[in-house]
Formats: sequence, C-alpha cells, structure tokens
Amino acid sequence: MANGIERPLDLLNNSRGKEILVQLKNDKQLVGTLLAFDIHINIVLDNTKEVVGGEVKRSIGLTFLRGDTIIFISPASSARKE
Repeated sequence: MANGIERPLDLLNNSRGKEILVQLKNDKQLVGTLLAFDIHINIVLDNTKEVVGGEVKRSIGLTFLRGDTIIFISPASSARKE
C-alpha cells in the first residue's frame, strides 16, 4: 500500500511527532503536533492552533481530543497543498 500504510492506525503512527490537521464535529479545525493516540483515536496534540478559513484564529497549546469528536485527521502538509 501507499507510504507503507496497511492499516488505518499506521497513518497516525507515521504522523507521530508531525503536524496534523483535525476536523471536529463542531466544524472547528485544529492543527497541531501529534504526540500520542490510542485505539479510540483519542489524541494529544502540542502547539495546537484553531484554524478558520485557512488562518490561525487562536493558539491553544497542549490539547487532548476525544476520538468521538473527530471527523477526520490528515497530515497537515498534504492538507495545505489544496
């Protein structure tokens, strides 16, 4: 498979320590460095920022996100290429 990703969590493993984009159910987007995650897709981000319309709205810092609030996660670098 592409980029050595065979299972869904492989993408998160490959993204650990890198910046990711997270879309939440409440229409908020967050960008931050992925520190940790579990099988429920609960994630911990560092240097987290809320993004609105492609621009940083506010800095949040160290953040824990519950997996059931997340719609999608994408490597931030690929999300910015649009």
